[in-house]
Amino acid sequence: MEVALIDIGTSKGIRIPANILKSFDSPQSFDMHVEDNKIVLDIIQNPRYGWEEKFKKSSNELLIDDALDLDEWDEI
Repeated sequence: MEVALIDIGTSKGIRIPANILKSFDSPQSFDMHVEDNKIVLDIIQNPRYGWEEKFKKSSNELLIDDALDLDEWDEI
């Protein structure tokens, strides 16, 4: 696919078609670098990507008993 550079203020940019972005689940940011004389964009995943599924799979037990009195914290 051929794309043209466009002016964005004092910089240049390209338009990424929506259908390409949708195939990557609409990324919000990329890491851009040059590799073998090519511009490469790597998707930066949300730091919390996959957390919801991991929490669903984990046990629901609390790590610290929430019924502890504040005086008992020194004993832990």
